[in-house]
Amino acid sequence: MIEPHAPAPPGAPPPWAGPVRLPVRPAVGRFLVLAGVFVCAACGLVYELELVALASYLIGDSVTQASVVLSVMVFAMGVGSLLAKRLRRHAAAGFGAIEAALALVGGCSAMALYAVFAWTGDWGGLWAHGPRCLLVAFSLAIGLLIGAEVPLLMELIQRIRRQDAGGAVADLFAADYVGGLVGGLAFPFLLLPLLGQLTGALITGTVNAIVGGALVLGLFRRDLTRRARWLLVIANLAVLGILAAAAVLVDDFERAARHAVYGDDVRVALQTDVQEVVLTGGTDGRPLDLFLDGRLRVSGRDERHYHEALVHPAMNGPHTRVLILGGGDGLAAREVLRHPDVRRVDVVELDAGVVRLARTDPALAALNGHAYADPRVHVTTGDAFGWLRGVRPAAYDVVIADLPDPGITASTKLYSQEFYGLAHRALAPDGRLVVHAGPVSSRPRVFWTVEATIRAAGLHTAPYRVGGRDEGFAAGPDRTTAASRAPRDWGFVLAAPNHRPPLRLDPHEPPLKTLTQQDLDADGRAAERMRAPGAGPTVSTLVHPRY
Repeated sequence: MIEPHAPAPPGAPPPWAGPVRLPVRPAVGRFLVLAGVFVCAACGLVYELELVALASYLIGDSVTQASVVLSVMVFAMGVGSLLAKRLRRHAAAGFGAIEAALALVGGCSAMALYAVFAWTGDWGGLWAHGPRCLLVAFSLAIGLLIGAEVPLLMELIQRIRRQDAGGAVADLFAADYVGGLVGGLAFPFLLLPLLGQLTGALITGTVNAIVGGALVLGLFRRDLTRRARWLLVIANLAVLGILAAAAVLVDDFERAARHAVYGDDVRVALQTDVQEVVLTGGTDGRPLDLFLDGRLRVSGRDERHYHEALVHPAMNGPHTRVLILGGGDGLAAREVLRHPDVRRVDVVELDAGVVRLARTDPALAALNGHAYADPRVHVTTGDAFGWLRGVRPAAYDVVIADLPDPGITASTKLYSQEFYGLAHRALAPDGRLVVHAGPVSSRPRVFWTVEATIRAAGLHTAPYRVGGRDEGFAAGPDRTTAASRAPRDWGFVLAAPNHRPPLRLDPHEPPLKTLTQQDLDADGRAAERMRAPGAGPTVSTLVHPRY
């Protein structure tokens, strides 16, 4: 017989772990707990994906951001599980408090990250790494709270009806993993397209607070003191009030944040199936700027420097059939159409929304010379890599790769050896390929990796660079408004199948506004002077990207 103050024998439940007085039958109570686990797991995974998506959008380099968020969060979940052992005596109250905190932190995380990005300017001094620090802080906080859920839920489900530990763990984790599946699918296919990043996070937090609060206050209310019940009611109402207020103000907040990032002359802002597209200026004499996912893609102040240098060196030679990969804004097509003997221009653009805007927006259509109204231009919506795989050999005289910077993870495969091999196959024997390869001066390793990768695909290369780039807004892999970090030039690689192509302009084309043969000669020499010494950069492939 065990004495009153003797230690409990091994395997016996602790003295606080007696049966919970439930308002429903134990089987129903167990089902409700597992249903709560399912919903809370779905919400937790949405918070993780929201942080990854927003960090990739705001900061850049989706692989790095996903690695940081997931690794920090998994670490914090382990710490949270250990810390939750201290709350087992008060499992119901502890779980209710954790869910209220998780709903508040997770629901508001997207707005907080966006606010720090928008209103800390060029991130000088203390704010130099503001968004990254906040990303780690949210990952830690959310991971700690998610990790603390499981031990407390295990305690509660065992107090409803005690069973062997293995069976309880299996039930709990089955509900948790299935909830994670639902949350993981709901984020890209439901929340993000229908509600957007900010509202989606707020709605998720609201669901989290309602389910967590209802589970504790409805099912385990008899296990709480009167004071604990009132504190949980007040905490959940406060969280729901904050989330509701944020949801009401989210549109005004997003407009103000957008103006803080892009300036006061935002004229068009839309979320396509692929990315956020923003147009500023273009009226009252103000230059038009086109931003894709926050990165400056076209600046009316300098776009002719870029597009003339991209297109016209490649047009020196046969050019009746031209393929443009990317270039949905129509500006590269405008330059191609300056050559009257062009018979067909195929544009392969991933985002149909950009093409639609280039056709219909008066300022952008005027800038591209209404290129899409020309019957020689044919547009295909699709991925450039997949589209090239279906092209017949020697189909084009000129292939123009007008693509995002190679440092952006989503475009890495479009700068791979396999991609250039497909482009090589699509070229006629006397054809030319030209590639926008990023700035030479600020990212030389990336530029020369592109050049080495093109050579590895069996093409002969002629690199060159042009200046004249506007310094007001960076347009590389990282989103930043810091002019000091903005690239000062563009780098290009001209390539041909059988010989090193000469850097020459077509002598029969009309005079260009920003580029002369003398400039092009100097641009080629300038690039060669900046060639990486020694063995040079390695080749980038699909399975081993080097950017």
